[in-house]
Amino acid sequence: VQLQASGGGLVQAGGSLRLSCAAAGRTFSGYGIAWFRQAQGKEREFVAAFSRTGGYTYYADSVKGRFTISRDNAKNTVYLQMNSLNPEDTAVYYCAAGPVITSAIRNWRSYTVWGQGTLVTVSS
Repeated sequence: VQLQASGGGLVQAGGSLRLSCAAAGRTFSGYGIAWFRQAQGKEREFVAAFSRTGGYTYYADSVKGRFTISRDNAKNTVYLQMNSLNPEDTAVYYCAAGPVITSAIRNWRSYTVWGQGTLVTVSS
């Protein structure tokens, strides 16, 4: 499977963006799907994920209540709706997929396929 992330850009604090992650080559079926982000000079950070079954979602505490992960199986696409953005959300956002078990879903090393990243910049 190949992943293509898009939707990043420049937004003012308090604004919203929606990121998309489209899969090609196979469906997401049986794969955990996640969004990670990496700010300049910092480690890659878990943001949100779907479980392998797609029945459960997980969020980092820092984005809970502001970000929503969703999916359109017909389009083989996963989204990350980001609201109430603040400058601390500035980062390159990556989507990732893999046969990830629940206990490892927040660990970026568990994922085997990565999109190319999309830059989100939030101005104050």
